[in-house]
Amino acid sequence: MEEVAAVRQAAVAAVDDVEPERLRERIIARLDDASLSPGVLTVVSASAARDPPADLSEGDADRAAGVQLIYEGLRLTRQLAHDDPWTTGDRDAADLDILIADILVSRGFYLLARTEAADAAVDVVRSFGHDQTRLRTTGDERLDDTLEVDVCELAVVAGVTAAGVRPTSTLREYATGLASEGLPTSAHLLGEDVTDALASRARPDRSASDGTEAAADH
Repeated sequence: MEEVAAVRQAAVAAVDDVEPERLRERIIARLDDASLSPGVLTVVSASAARDPPADLSEGDADRAAGVQLIYEGLRLTRQLAHDDPWTTGDRDAADLDILIADILVSRGFYLLARTEAADAAVDVVRSFGHDQTRLRTTGDERLDDTLEVDVCELAVVAGVTAAGVRPTSTLREYATGLASEGLPTSAHLLGEDVTDALASRARPDRSASDGTEAAADH
């Protein structure tokens, strides 16, 4: 899968200057084990929004890496909050992991800072913090699932805006629906059903001319 490889390469490049080497290697090992679906959804959305669809560009890969790094950093933060390794496990490893989480999120922000998805990225992090606080006070475990929903929406916003397309409400709703049962797989996101659905919502005028029903904001 070209898209998966491109996302991983761009994500690794974004942390290539992290020192010391032991810290960088731990970050890269985490990326190797991670689902790259958030980044893949970003590049798939960028391609679907172009007419005609275009090959993956370096800019698309950088945006995808930004989304991927933010997600992975927040996911690690969530894991640490649940496991509380400072009281039940290896405190030194936990200290290192929280540093890694901070690095991942900050590098993700850096990649998206000058894009149209910058505000959406901030919203995801704010929402995550709010939901985790509510989870601790209410015990509502459903709040844990909102990270995947929010990051899928961020991925679509980062992708289609790379193609100069404004993300409509129907496009955002479709993106959040992709995570209704958890983070979708990269293989699913690369399937024709998803790419066609993204294209019909990102380029409704073209879809209508092709006889495809699509709703859009005007």
